[in-house]
Amino acid sequence: MSTPLAERLRPRTLADFVGQAALLAPDAPLRIAYERGRPYPMILFGPPGSGKTTLARVLAQATGGEFVALSALTSGVRELKDLEERGRDARAAGHSLVAFIDEVHRYSRAQQDALLRPLEEGTVVMIGATTENPAFALTAALLSRVRLHVLEPLTVSDLGEVLRRALKAPEGLAGAYTASEEALALIAELSDGDARRALSLLETAAEQAREAGVAVIDEAHVRRAAGTRYRRFDKGGDLLYDQISALHKAVRGSSPDGALYWLARLLDGGCDPRYVARRLVRAASEDIGNADPRALAVALDAWQAFDRLGRPEGDLALAQAAVYLAAAPKSNAVYRAFAAATEDVRTHGTQPVPAHLRNAPTALARAQGHGRAYRYPHDEPEAYAAGVSYFPDTMAGAVYYEPTDRGLEARIRERLTRLRARDRGGEGPG
Repeated sequence: MSTPLAERLRPRTLADFVGQAALLAPDAPLRIAYERGRPYPMILFGPPGSGKTTLARVLAQATGGEFVALSALTSGVRELKDLEERGRDARAAGHSLVAFIDEVHRYSRAQQDALLRPLEEGTVVMIGATTENPAFALTAALLSRVRLHVLEPLTVSDLGEVLRRALKAPEGLAGAYTASEEALALIAELSDGDARRALSLLETAAEQAREAGVAVIDEAHVRRAAGTRYRRFDKGGDLLYDQISALHKAVRGSSPDGALYWLARLLDGGCDPRYVARRLVRAASEDIGNADPRALAVALDAWQAFDRLGRPEGDLALAQAAVYLAAAPKSNAVYRAFAAATEDVRTHGTQPVPAHLRNAPTALARAQGHGRAYRYPHDEPEAYAAGVSYFPDTMAGAVYYEPTDRGLEARIRERLTRLRARDRGGEGPG
């Protein structure tokens, strides 16, 4: 079986590397380390096909030392201990050992800890690659011993350069095929920033052209090669949480169109629709609250409708909820109030329940004063017992909920303002 085009065209030097211009600028630490042949421990964080593995190999080759590649999927503590020994042997022999560890985020805490000593001693120069946010996927101890470099998805222009090189390079298609500009643009668009994907598509499209007996790759060849359109999405990774964050922020920002776009991206990418439904319910309480209490009901109804209908019919119920929530008046007053109350609970500890608020179901409880002087609000004007405190004695007067002047909360604000004014001239705590 022939070597895939993407592997044959893997850059051997930084001069051949495409993309990541800011990371590889003349005065950038990575460029300087490469030119001096002295790479340092680092984590390369970026999406698939952005050049993490290639960059690691290029940096390792610049040292002239020993290079070893590991995958966190197939290696464990034993392999890492062996790596440490090889590093000591390499240093004793007067050269360095560069270890590339792919998908380093998949190592357990114990496995990540096994890397600390060789990093501290300098016996191993580790270059780790990850598609997961290192702040969440890697331990603080490991992060403190490396530099973090973020790689961006390749641009359409970058991918175009990669594809044109592939058509001409002797180790590529060696001029056997040409491609229309429309075909190259389509490959770049479908590849979604992934150079490996772009080269794979070009290789398959060339096979389509060969089978058709032509030497020019056109859009039709690319579409047949692509099959179902590819979009980057990781059901459990950063991209999921970035997109769900974008949906929530579009709802919060009162952008129905933005909310629909991110909802469509999530569902199209394979996100669990029930997870989306849960986030919409959260947004209804966090960002709309009592400005429009119907928003919570709409979100819950959409969730239930999806459970009954399934896909694709149930997707429309989620879209309806997303639009309603985005268009609804906004208030985070309940969210802020609950956070403040929770903080007071943590700060003040377990305060006794005042006697007038205690349950008094028995004669003994009543004899102990439970419920004494309790005023029943329904027997008072406006069903409100002015001046009564519903807090522990040491916390009387705390105020958490401050309604906004938006939506239904404007009316709630008016009522609470009037009742709080009555409290100030009330009859005492009961």
